[in-house]
Amino acid sequence: MAKALFGHVGSAPDRRLLDEVTQLRAKVRALEFEVARLRAENDRLSAAVSDDDLLRLPEPAMA
Repeated sequence: MAKALFGHVGSAPDRRLLDEVTQLRAKVRALEFEVARLRAENDRLSAAVSDDDLLRLPEPAMA
């Protein structure tokens, strides 16, 4: 019984599982990069808009 358990625990990981983990880690890195890019763009756009622009009402389209 101990040999069977040791063989199961001590065996090499499945190659398909390793490939999937590698692909998932790459996807996570890509998504983290995208989140950082979007946050930077959001910060840039927020800085470009002044508080006065947010409080001012636009003129009506039809007079």
